Amino acid sequence: MSKIDRDIIPDPRSSLIDRHLPNTAQIQRLLQREGRAHVFNNRETLEHITQAIIAGGERTGVDDEDDNYERYGLYFPEAIGYIIRVDGSQIPLYYGEIKIIKTTGEYHAIPRTSPRRTS
Repeated sequence: MSKIDRDIIPDPRSSLIDRHLPNTAQIQRLLQREGRAHVFNNRETLEHITQAIIAGGERTGVDDEDDNYERYGLYFPEAIGYIIRVDGSQIPLYYGEIKIIKTTGEYHAIPRTSPRRTS
């Protein structure tokens, strides 16, 4: 395991958190616009996953000059969230990722199915 070994700060945009928490207006908009949303189980899970990735996350992907983010992630043994679809169906998620803006060090966490693949 590795860890995030640089100075980072939480991204101040609350919309980045709200779009990954259940029962928020952002989730409803995502469901209407995209038909699905990636959601953490709750705020406590989001905070726990964030700290776990900071302490021991693996760098994912390759250094992509066109990508404005560094990405770190971890798999977890229990579901940390789910994909919710507009029809109400849910798929459990076991992978968490932190996206860090390369230039500012601001970060936010996302529940995912797996690490981002770069082309």
